[in-house]
Amino acid sequence: MNLVSAYKNRNIFITGHTGFKGSWLSLWLSKIGANVCGYSLQPVNTPNNYIVSSVSDLIYEETIADIRDKKLLKKAIEKSNPDFIFHLAAQPLVRESYNFPVETFEINVIGSLNVLESLREFGKSCSVIMVTSDKCYENNGQVWGYRENDHLGGHDPYSASKAAAEIAIASYRQSFFPKEKLDEHGVKVATVRAGNVIGGGDWAKDRIIPDTVKALSKEEIALVRNPHAVRPWQHVLEPLSGYLILAANMSKSKDPEFCSAWNFGPFCSDECTVSDLMDLFCKEWGYADWNHVSLPNALHEASVLRLSIDKAIHKLNWSPRWNLCEAVKRTTAWYKKYYDSNEKSMQDTCFADIDAYMEG
Repeated sequence: MNLVSAYKNRNIFITGHTGFKGSWLSLWLSKIGANVCGYSLQPVNTPNNYIVSSVSDLIYEETIADIRDKKLLKKAIEKSNPDFIFHLAAQPLVRESYNFPVETFEINVIGSLNVLESLREFGKSCSVIMVTSDKCYENNGQVWGYRENDHLGGHDPYSASKAAAEIAIASYRQSFFPKEKLDEHGVKVATVRAGNVIGGGDWAKDRIIPDTVKALSKEEIALVRNPHAVRPWQHVLEPLSGYLILAANMSKSKDPEFCSAWNFGPFCSDECTVSDLMDLFCKEWGYADWNHVSLPNALHEASVLRLSIDKAIHKLNWSPRWNLCEAVKRTTAWYKKYYDSNEKSMQDTCFADIDAYMEG
């Protein structure tokens, strides 16, 4: 699919544009000629991709505010007059959700509904991608990948909040934006569930690659909590390409099948344990090592999580382009350039990765 023709000169509203995935999505859409408006809090971490890649220089307009502020959110959405909305604003960390469970539910559930309610009151046709999480599934430790029609659930507050968001979004879609009346309301809503993303520019705490980068950049040994855990690792551009392809299909088609839940993850051959990922990353970094650290009273984290991407492959003609080795290579190169060259802006480096990805 030609993403340039789908998005050039179109109005895009992105929540969470200062975050890791949101900043990469803002860069990508700006690069192909879209009018990007952002709504987000200031970045939590320093450094961050939003700053080091000069994302604000490319944004048509941005509002720095809380997703729970419905009045301000509605005003920003109406002002942007969006053709597309990508909702990424969230409390994104499992371990943080144990410290702030109520806030996690407020941001991830009520924040999502604030987007849809603002759009309902606005009454404009729009294609909407609501980003939840691969952790929205009731994780029973199964070895095969979860499909979009599997049971929702969650042991920790983060996972449960994402499952709750999926249910709430489905309720709004069925109640106010029903698939059988697309011609009347023109609002097309899909939810997307992605695997664990890696890539340059992420410095969030309690994430394996950011924690590793922080250690290795100081020539320290990286410490790893759960080396045997299995996750669907993928470069950040992989799920973003899925979101963009899905939204473009939603925009041009009246097929209600697009207005549903979608998984975006790696091929099963690229799923691996944390220890395997660390071995790859440290080898690519060079002169680096990691150790397992046991934490007393460790919080519960699922040991195995896999996604089935059959639906996206067959219905969207989407599939991953970069295998795990390429994803690690790109990620490592991005960070090493940042730390070794003292670049004032990593924007061109991000654009180079986007160009390489789009070229296949």
